[in-house]
Amino acid sequence: MTKLDRTEIGLLIALPLLILIAFFVPKWIVNYVHVSLGTGLVALGVMIQMRAGLVSFGQGLYFCVGGYSAGMTAKFLGISDLFALLTIGILSAIVLSVILGFLLRRYREIFFAMLTLAISMILFGLLSSTEELGSTDGFNLPTPTFLGWAPEGETARLTLYIFTCFAAIGCAIALNRFLKSPVGYVNEAIRENELRVEYLGTSAHKAVHITYVLAAVVSSIGGVLWALALGHVDPEMTNWTTSGQFVFVSILSGTGNIAAPMVGTFLLEIVRVFAVDFSPNTWQMILGTVMLLTIIFLPRGLWSLVARKKKSSNERGATAPKKGE
Repeated sequence: MTKLDRTEIGLLIALPLLILIAFFVPKWIVNYVHVSLGTGLVALGVMIQMRAGLVSFGQGLYFCVGGYSAGMTAKFLGISDLFALLTIGILSAIVLSVILGFLLRRYREIFFAMLTLAISMILFGLLSSTEELGSTDGFNLPTPTFLGWAPEGETARLTLYIFTCFAAIGCAIALNRFLKSPVGYVNEAIRENELRVEYLGTSAHKAVHITYVLAAVVSSIGGVLWALALGHVDPEMTNWTTSGQFVFVSILSGTGNIAAPMVGTFLLEIVRVFAVDFSPNTWQMILGTVMLLTIIFLPRGLWSLVARKKKSSNERGATAPKKGE
């Protein structure tokens, strides 16, 4: 059995705390945490690709694929079971990402970014012009059931929230293991020097393809849970502004730790709430200012503050005189 590292222990400690806040904090905060967990999973998908030096400006594609797959299954087949909807969303993302991965794994830097953006906008155009799916307005999803159990009202909301907490923490731990796996280390090597990776006999294309599919799966899970939490899907899920938000979160939070995008997503939601309340007409300017200041003063993201603190503590511990000296 693989030993848990500090990050995974921290995530496991955070799980009961996330569940407990549903009973002790205002409902509006719980709602924002719930939504942040769904979008945070998509930010995790962006983050693991950034570890390989790839920036996906179209991750909203799989966010939308997950949400719409679940929504269409409920709308046209009458299936409302959460596990069935989640399975269909994941399978849809796997099929699409495996196919697209054969194209995208050949490209790097701006070419990869623009191709992912272009593909996501194709889906946005298709959904916006499909009247059967509500066109630009989208359509509503029913309250999910759980293996035949159909809770209602506050019980349904709380059950979905707890399930989302387990799913988010589980995905974060799984991705942390992935980053410490041989493919995860190959991704970091690709970011530094892809040519050297190929000379060592490792396929960079294969590693990128695996990472792309994994990011798609995690993003689709986030899309399903987000759509069920709000009870609605629309084409904006795959618009370039939505995908840009996930990149924004990854840059804002940093890529130093798997927990960073989860925390960063919640902070972004809080900043957005207060920005809209403070300046309804220019709230985007406030978000832009936060982004600019973060890039200037914390080029490695907010998580670098935590890493810097740990480093200082370790240095003080190393230089402190031992007992008896």
